[in-house]
Amino acid sequence: MTSNPQAAAGEPNPLRALTLDRLRCRTSMKWRTYSEDVLPVWVAEMDVPLAAAVVRAVTDALALGDTGYPAGSAYAEALAAFAEKRWGWDGLAVHRTRIVPDVMLGVVEMLRLVTGPGDPVVLNPPVYPPFFQFVAHMDRQVVEAPLGADLRLDLGALEDAFRRAVAGGRRAAYLLCSPHNPTGTVHTAAELAAVAALAERYGVRVVADEIYAPVVAAGTAFVPYLSVPGGERGLSLMSASKAWNLAGLKAALAVAGPASAADLARLPEEVGHGPSHVGVIAHTAALRAGTAWLDALLTGLDDNRRLLTGLLAEQLPAVAYRPGEATYLAWLDCRELGLGDDPASVFLDRGRVALSPGIDFGTGGAGHVRLNFATSPEVITEAVRRMAAALG
Repeated sequence: MTSNPQAAAGEPNPLRALTLDRLRCRTSMKWRTYSEDVLPVWVAEMDVPLAAAVVRAVTDALALGDTGYPAGSAYAEALAAFAEKRWGWDGLAVHRTRIVPDVMLGVVEMLRLVTGPGDPVVLNPPVYPPFFQFVAHMDRQVVEAPLGADLRLDLGALEDAFRRAVAGGRRAAYLLCSPHNPTGTVHTAAELAAVAALAERYGVRVVADEIYAPVVAAGTAFVPYLSVPGGERGLSLMSASKAWNLAGLKAALAVAGPASAADLARLPEEVGHGPSHVGVIAHTAALRAGTAWLDALLTGLDDNRRLLTGLLAEQLPAVAYRPGEATYLAWLDCRELGLGDDPASVFLDRGRVALSPGIDFGTGGAGHVRLNFATSPEVITEAVRRMAAALG
């Protein structure tokens, strides 16, 4: 099972392609939330040019005026081929997929299919903040099963949460973040099979956010939840968004296991009107023809993980950091610095560097920050320098 092949010869590291001055010309959230004296290493936008295959596909669509409504199964076919080649998984059936606006809105639609108002949804904090926000907004109840001290799934805590969630005969769902954001943990096949067994025992429906699936470190194998024994009743959300920096080109896929096809078939037809047709074109091109670019990116991210580890050891040795097996997000434990529950506010005020506050990620997030290292080595170096200077 291939997780991170060597970058194709001649494909440049996209993380080294853009200068800071050029990046500051962007108008997206990362570059417009803070003033220009702040170095932004927070939200999950990468500092890269787009893959050439994506640029060509989008440019051709615009030149043709192909900007109508999405149609067809090209995106699902591209993802199925990618999954088989990349993860050795041939179980992604195109007829059991539906296009959705993006992964989080897809999560909401999947939870609507398997739960009702007031029903519990189990989460593993610290976890991606919109999980809490969207679950609360759709009138579901959050039940927590915190990660263990090793930042992996705590199956005992998960079983306890499942037991509480279904008490009184309630329907319940489990929103699995795989790979996990913010820790970068990649769940093993054994862990996921254990999750599926618990879900079956307690009648909990699993909805897996697998948006970071293509972004894994060298030597690590991503395992799709739907591929493990017992995962047939699961529902998954996948996208090329994080791996190819396409958040502004909205499109994702909901994927059903064989035993949940009937659930996905109940998805309202109008949900498929939400994705951008140009987004579908871009994501399809990325999966079909952007893999050499992705490999160059993954190699660059591996280099950046090592760089960040060394810089923290030299300049901020009190910060605890376990390099994740996936994503381009570093979960930094700053509790030994004595900066309180929200060290991100101190780094911003004193160091003029923006990180994601750990408290936003729920239980276990106090005293932590999340740093996005999908940028140039120079920016990473400057970010750590500013963090260290903030302690002076």
